[in-house]
Amino acid sequence: MRYSTDDDRSVAPFGVPYYTQWGSPEWVRAIAEEGADPCDDPGWRRSGFTDAARYRFWSQRLCGLTCLESALDFWGIGHPSQAAMLDDALRRGVYKLRDDGGVDGLIYRPFADWVGDAFGVTVDVLPDVALTAIAESLDRETFAIVSVSPEIRRPERPNTKRGGHLILLHGRDAEGVWFHNPSGVPPWQADARLPFDTMERFYAGRGMVLRRCATARAQDERAAQTEGAAGTAG
Repeated sequence: MRYSTDDDRSVAPFGVPYYTQWGSPEWVRAIAEEGADPCDDPGWRRSGFTDAARYRFWSQRLCGLTCLESALDFWGIGHPSQAAMLDDALRRGVYKLRDDGGVDGLIYRPFADWVGDAFGVTVDVLPDVALTAIAESLDRETFAIVSVSPEIRRPERPNTKRGGHLILLHGRDAEGVWFHNPSGVPPWQADARLPFDTMERFYAGRGMVLRRCATARAQDERAAQTEGAAGTAG
């Protein structure tokens, strides 16, 4: 895969919608850091869950699907509720339940196959890639989901590990990246920016690049041209 290497290029955030893996952004601190019951959040049903126990189990594991949802909504690609997407992802092997009650996943390659089939989004799986290389690929039609430590919600503090959590990269400049963190707290929640050297402390060296398909882009361009022509007619 070839990426642009123009270090002068800046890709600022484009108004990509932010979602938390829990019901409400303002509840993340209480849930993630203070041990609050996710179902105390009045918005816990917004993602399509109806069973409280199932929501409690899965909400802490939905960072990857939440990143995907932000990208799909920005691109105008329709999708079912997060709970329904989870059901589909489970059928496709994106997550695997273990005998000990834990979960393996999000598993990248089944995720890539599922997202391509279900939403027409091309996903390149990058098991060993520099953060700067991923960042150079970002534009309005290309975002990235990368593995970082969940400790990135407090980047001013020392971290103890890398990986274990997924965030969405959606902007970059020569010195760093903008991102959405599904389990983040302000100011490191939505449209947050960190320099590369700080991000590297948390980054596990792997991720995925998501590209909106060329067919969808062409359809949008034709629609824009049609609207423009209609606006000048008469």
